[in-house]
Formats: sequence, C-alpha cells, structure tokens
Amino acid sequence: MRVPFRLVDVFTERPLAGNQLCVIPEPLDITAELMLAIAQEIGFSETTFVTSADGDRYAMRIFMPAHEIPFAGHPTLGTAFVLASEGRITSPATQTVAAGEFRVEVDVGGGTARMRQHAPEFGEPLDARRRADAAQATGLTADDLVPDLPVQVVSTGLGYLHLPVRTVDALVRARSDAERLTPILDAAGIDAAYLFTVLEPDDRGARAKARCFAPPAGIAEDPATGSAAGPLGAYVVHHGVISSGRLTISQGEEIGRPSTLEVDVEPDGDTLAVHVSGGVRVVGAGAFDLPD
Repeated sequence: MRVPFRLVDVFTERPLAGNQLCVIPEPLDITAELMLAIAQEIGFSETTFVTSADGDRYAMRIFMPAHEIPFAGHPTLGTAFVLASEGRITSPATQTVAAGEFRVEVDVGGGTARMRQHAPEFGEPLDARRRADAAQATGLTADDLVPDLPVQVVSTGLGYLHLPVRTVDALVRARSDAERLTPILDAAGIDAAYLFTVLEPDDRGARAKARCFAPPAGIAEDPATGSAAGPLGAYVVHHGVISSGRLTISQGEEIGRPSTLEVDVEPDGDTLAVHVSGGVRVVGAGAFDLPD
C-alpha cells in the first residue's frame, strides 16, 4: 500500500520554522490503528488524514503520537492549505472533524490560512492549592503567576489549561515536569497546559508570548498551538486584559521553531467570535510504502 503525504510548516512565513505537520491528503481505506502508527512514524505533534474532500467541504481525522484528538489548530490551517493549493477544495471551505464544523479560508498566493473557531467555553478557575500545583508542575511557583488572573481551562474546540505568567523571564525558565503535570491535565480531561505572558503592545496591537507543554499527548513542548491561541485570545478579552481586536502571539523560540499566531477576537452577540490565522509553507512530499 502506498500512502502519499505532504510536509507542511504552519504559523510561519518561511520554511523550517513554525509547527510541522504531516498531511495525508487522499482518502484511503485504512484503520485508526494504522493512522496512529503512521503518526508515530513521522513523529510530528500532529498528522492529519483526509477522509473526504469535494467542493467547499472536507473531513479529516487528527492524530498525535499518543492518540487521536477531535480538533487542532495548525492541522486545520495546514490541511486546508494543502487541499486548496492542489485544487482538491475551494476556499472558503467547511472542515468537519470530531469536534464539529470549522470554517476555513485559504490564500494560496499569499501563503496564509484563517479559521473561525467555536465560541469560547470557560472552565472553573483552579483554587489556590491546585493553582500552586500547576505552577510547580511547570517549573514555576505561584508567585510567578499573575495574581489577579485565573488559571483555568478554556476551549474553542479543544481545552487547554491557561496559566498567566508575570514575566518573560519566568516564562522562558518554565519547564514541564511530566510526573506532576500529567495528573493535573488528566483530571481536567485535557492534554496540555498553555503558559503565556502579555507583552507591551506594538504598532500592530496587543502581543503575547506563549509556551505549550503536552506530556499526556507525548509532546514535551509544542512550537505553535492554534487550538490554544484561540482560547488565549478569548481569555484575555474576557478578563479585560486587552480589548477586542487582534492579539499576536509568539511561540516556539525556546525549541528552535519560532512561530507567529494571529488571533482576532470580536463581540458576537452574547459570546465572542474567535479567528486564528497564520502563514503556511509546504516544504516536502513523499509516500509511505506499507504492506497491503
């Protein structure tokens, strides 16, 4: 069996930066077990398997090295870009995954893609003890966290534990303690913690720096996390840290994969409309040759 794939870098304007993605663009009759094995073979944070693509709609499954997940950010943008650039779908398109439907727009010539995520859902803030435990599990102390902001799970399609860190220095020295962090994330039914520091705005608007640790998913650190960036944009607007508009997030510098994620958050009735966008570069192609 031949399984063609594409290699894509997402949330970057140049190859060999951003977050790596393997896309299997052709619908194939393969099992979930084989999908997981392929994801483990390629070793990226996510691999996507397109199950249908026609006109302005497509469906796919997303696998981390440890298991399948219902939604993810850079796999959404990277897969849509591959399909649009190869003429398999038109843009805008509707993506269907286990978490539901997501609207995606692709600018092939401009090398960018943009998605609307789901309306934000906010979990209960952690109490003081669990807040301190979460800080320690990421190599920090409770004093390293912004005191008047909660540590809480926020989701716009996939939940992340968001930790507001006081300073860039503290964020840079953060480290994932998998033994401590995994049970905290497991108890919340999620895979990852998203640590962030809000920076001084520049001429483009509000800015933040972030890091993502996901030990239950087999990922020590993720270089660019679109499904966490959307919730972060909703978090900072919801808690009055910034006004609605654009938040530019930098991520991945600590692991040599600098990434830039753009999040637009605007009021939408009694909730918030969250869009996440970034650059996409196709950097390679090939095929797995597997036994039938």
